[in-house]
Amino acid sequence: MKKILALFFTILFLTACSETTKNDYKFIGESDQWEAEYLYKGIEKWGETNGTKTYSNDVSYEFVLKYKGSLEELSSLQKLEYSYQTDNSSGKRVQEFTEPPSSVTFSSSGASKGGSKLTEDAVIKVNVKWGDLEESFDLHNLK
Repeated sequence: MKKILALFFTILFLTACSETTKNDYKFIGESDQWEAEYLYKGIEKWGETNGTKTYSNDVSYEFVLKYKGSLEELSSLQKLEYSYQTDNSSGKRVQEFTEPPSSVTFSSSGASKGGSKLTEDAVIKVNVKWGDLEESFDLHNLK
């Protein structure tokens, strides 16, 4: 019985000393020819180990860019360049095509431990260049 009580109080103490916050955001936006979404998942953990306060932040994201027109309209596309910029990070991708694209959707993703936290009211700047054309637009969080 004493072991069960000791285990119970240990679990209670560890639970009381740690806190976890999940940040799941979906940012969306569009221009005349393109639409995009940025899915962000962050888990922040605060705790205490041997009297020292601890913090960790695990982050994952997915950026999805979609052409609003038909696949046939992209048949002569030789190069697509897109980038996005958050308050504290950015991404850029350049794709060159020797054959016509097989989809109107392009994406990239990633994850990190200790990555930069993205706030729910952030504005993500997107820039897309294809052929001789270029468009820029902003993504905003769906609250």
